[in-house]
Amino acid sequence: MSVPAPLPAEFHDIAKRVNNWGRWGADDEIGTLNLITDEVVREAARTVRSGLRVPLALDLVQDGVQTGMIPGRVNPLHVMVQINQELFGPGTIATSDDAVTLGLQAATHWDALTHVSHSGRIYNGRPAGSITPHGRSEFSGIHTARHLVSRGVLLDVAAAKGVDRLPGDHAVTPEDLDEAAEFGGVTVGAGDIVLVRTGQVQAYLAGDKHGYAFPSPGLSIRTPEWFHARDVAAVANDTLTFEIFPPEVENLWLPVHGLDLVEMGMLQGQNWNLENLSTACAQERRYAFLLSATPEPFVGGTGSPVAPVAIL
Repeated sequence: MSVPAPLPAEFHDIAKRVNNWGRWGADDEIGTLNLITDEVVREAARTVRSGLRVPLALDLVQDGVQTGMIPGRVNPLHVMVQINQELFGPGTIATSDDAVTLGLQAATHWDALTHVSHSGRIYNGRPAGSITPHGRSEFSGIHTARHLVSRGVLLDVAAAKGVDRLPGDHAVTPEDLDEAAEFGGVTVGAGDIVLVRTGQVQAYLAGDKHGYAFPSPGLSIRTPEWFHARDVAAVANDTLTFEIFPPEVENLWLPVHGLDLVEMGMLQGQNWNLENLSTACAQERRYAFLLSATPEPFVGGTGSPVAPVAIL
């Protein structure tokens, strides 16, 4: 077995440029969500014109997106625990209940800031050892993202390039993001939640979940600086791994995760279905909208399912 290589100088150089540790104080646990101010939300509400609501979540099903590559990240197992049970005697109101076991990152989800660590640290310089089997995430658990509503911006990279779906070896670059912003006539600003469409989710929707997983287009290691420069609050896309997979830098696995979550303190989301949103934005000729995407408040969780809705 080969020995893993240490993080290269390129990674550490970018980390220094995007680092937000201490920016909102030593006790901060929510990172760039601080950028979603009351004024940002008021401005986001003004983007609503038609009232069209576009759901962005994949269905939670047992044969979901997870392939078993990540141990323990299981697709939802949904079971009935009681069916039409007359709890208070014959002829009374009957109830049906069910239960679910699933990985919190199983389908459409947010990664909490504690989802990854590097060099023994998580966001804001706290020790990675603060995540324990019984205590879970002591800091920056997904429950700290109590409300996540802001202006959403769709950067439709695939449409901007005139294709339905980017090829599997395409690393989405800052230049691609600029091109998509120009295509959509939008300027990304502080507090925005950016949704990056590659079209990759089409593979999963067509029944090819292995083709969806690998190879996959995704964000380049150069994109965190683009988001940092614009004070983006959160980023999500329509792929399983978020960043390009396999990685663009040989043996450098999940560098964008490390830069976004650990250094910048920026939530990121995966497995978002942006296909209908792409169609709606094209029809209405606008790519900014109100986005509601609050995660479930699993205390100490390193991620959470989410059912986001874009409101145009």
